[in-house]
Amino acid sequence: MADHFPSTADDASLVAKGRTGDNAEPLTVSEISQALKRTVEDRFGFVRLRGELSGVKRAASGHLYCALKDEKAVIDGVMWRGNTERLPFAPEDGLEVVASGKLTTYPGRSKYQIVIERMELAGEGALLALLEKTRARLAAEGLFDAGRKQPLPFLPRTIGVVTSPTGAVIRDILHRLADRFPTRVVVWPVLVQGQGAAAQVAGAVRGFAAMPEGHPDRPDLVIVARGGGSIEDLWSFNEEEVVRAIADCPIPTMSAVGHETDTTLADYAADRRAPTPTAAAEIAVPVRAELAATLKDFEGRKERAILRPVQLGRERLEARVQRLPTREALLQPQAQRLDDLAERLRRGLRDRAAQGRERLGNLRLSPAALDRNLREARRALAGQKLVPALVERPLAERRERLAALARLAEQLHPDRPLARGYVRVTGPDGRTITDRAAAAQEASLTLKFRDGELEVGTGGDTPPPAPRRKPRKSGTPPKQDDLFG
Repeated sequence: MADHFPSTADDASLVAKGRTGDNAEPLTVSEISQALKRTVEDRFGFVRLRGELSGVKRAASGHLYCALKDEKAVIDGVMWRGNTERLPFAPEDGLEVVASGKLTTYPGRSKYQIVIERMELAGEGALLALLEKTRARLAAEGLFDAGRKQPLPFLPRTIGVVTSPTGAVIRDILHRLADRFPTRVVVWPVLVQGQGAAAQVAGAVRGFAAMPEGHPDRPDLVIVARGGGSIEDLWSFNEEEVVRAIADCPIPTMSAVGHETDTTLADYAADRRAPTPTAAAEIAVPVRAELAATLKDFEGRKERAILRPVQLGRERLEARVQRLPTREALLQPQAQRLDDLAERLRRGLRDRAAQGRERLGNLRLSPAALDRNLREARRALAGQKLVPALVERPLAERRERLAALARLAEQLHPDRPLARGYVRVTGPDGRTITDRAAAAQEASLTLKFRDGELEVGTGGDTPPPAPRRKPRKSGTPPKQDDLFG
């Protein structure tokens, strides 16, 4: 490096010039920044720093920006997205960690920083340690389980708000509700910070839950709200009694404590967490104008849905009508075939008349022709011989069939079993009676035996007639009735 000489008045000049013995060219800011970057990265290629996290911020890209500090110094840090995804915990302000990585410079701001590759907890503060232990214990009891969460009502008629009556939170909630969907709000005033705040918040939540069904002030939704602040300011919403009151509330609850980056145990216990009190009002109710527009849209869709089949049917009918052939096109083949048949009929009639005329002309009705036809007819008649067997055979077959039927009728005659000791029972009308019920309905019965009939009464008022017996000649065997009368 060239020697530096003190400048004198004679050396002062408006334009930079080389000096005698000076062989060093002036460096640019980028060159010196890169030189410093290489020097720092070569010297501190791997370091482990212990400090307290501060200003933790996660960018939209997923990178993590923070600062590590102790009592006397602070150094900025950055952790790229690939390493942040492997972190076993969520970095927060106040955590004491051990960060491993390399030091580098950021020429754009002329400062140095640590590129963190791995981050581990070095120790917990009193509040954070108590918070984590309480959270783990309550989580083990199942107070934060997703299965305990209740769905929020779509349009609550009454909303209960547990917050300070004098803060800006309640005004923001009321203003936002009025803009979106005016709803009745019941405020339970409580302290949200300091001594006794936790007991008041828990008592307010239990008070809303204790209201009976049908009570005019019983809300359909409970919002526990507070503005932002430090972890000490929000500590009341980490107390166990507040967490248990929210978890046990039968009314759907929403936690809106702090800003979007603030997280308390009340957020875990509530059925829904809102990033801010204003966001809680937006989540609680829909926009009335949007509902009206949705209903109008549904009405239009319903009308279109009703008319759409009619329109589609009309379009299909018109399309099919256009594709249908005309009447002339449908009847053209039949008309042509009709003309063809008519022509064929005329030709056939002419030909038939001509043939008949020709045959009539050829036919000579002379006495000789008639005599010849008569002789031919007589010869044909003489050739037909009437054999007696042709007539006798059908008569014999019918006679045999008639005899078979007579024998069958003789065997099936109802009086045939009388010769074996059976009796035939008939009514006054001569109808054969086969069961006791039918016999009980008759005033008298006729018992027909082998050798005659006997009239008997059934016990009715009408006396039975005198018994009839057909006379028979002595020495003449009884004659069986004829089947055919």
